[in-house]
Amino acid sequence: MASSFKQKRTSLHEHKQLRQERYELLQQLTDWLETPMVVLGFGWLVLLGVELIWGLSAELELLSTIIWIIFILDFLLKLLLAPARRAFLKANIITMISLLVPAVRVLRLARVLRLARAARGLRLVKVVGSLNRGMKALAASFGRRGLGYVLGLTGVVVLVGAAGMFAFENKEPGGLQSYSQALWWTAMLLTSMGSDYWPRTAEGQTLCLLLALYGFAVFGYFTATLATFFMGREANSEEGELAGAAQVAALHDELRQLRHELSTRQKDSPNH
Repeated sequence: MASSFKQKRTSLHEHKQLRQERYELLQQLTDWLETPMVVLGFGWLVLLGVELIWGLSAELELLSTIIWIIFILDFLLKLLLAPARRAFLKANIITMISLLVPAVRVLRLARVLRLARAARGLRLVKVVGSLNRGMKALAASFGRRGLGYVLGLTGVVVLVGAAGMFAFENKEPGGLQSYSQALWWTAMLLTSMGSDYWPRTAEGQTLCLLLALYGFAVFGYFTATLATFFMGREANSEEGELAGAAQVAALHDELRQLRHELSTRQKDSPNH
């Protein structure tokens, strides 16, 4: 009985140690591949924009396929090393789906899916998945916090989102006829100014909703950042209406000196 309990305890300890080793190896691999994957992530976004606006040449399509294969190998290797594979899949579900979409083109399954709606739906998934990968690349470059990260992410969302809207809406009657028009429309949408145009396709409407939600979130962030900036300048100004840290500290010093003088006078008073 005691021997069986000891064996189970040893087995549990070995299992925990193995999970820890796999986690450390995964972290080392992630750190080692971070820079190359960031570069490939930005390259993937550029190729996606070219594909959505003008289409890819044979050489660029080959380059896109090579990058896609590298992404798949990176994903499978990290999945193999992940201590909790189910949790890893849940955390990277959008990445996994976006990696499956190019297989339709590579395996020529698009001939089976002759419906234009199905092709546009797959393209929408690819756009969203690529934006998610771009977000991770920017997070690795700037850090998840800070104005630089938000500005960079907003730029990527505007450029790629406009390319997606153009790809979905350019063939519709009265649709977005140029990328510059789609870029202007996307910028107006994110700044909450809007325009008279409303997407005609279901994919364009879905992407429009996602862009509007992002614009709503980032508008609040920029508003808070600007308010903090101007309040900080007001607080640091001696002529400002707000009391800053320097003014409060000076007031404390004056009160301390006043207490010291009162205490000194009381000690020197004849009636004390």
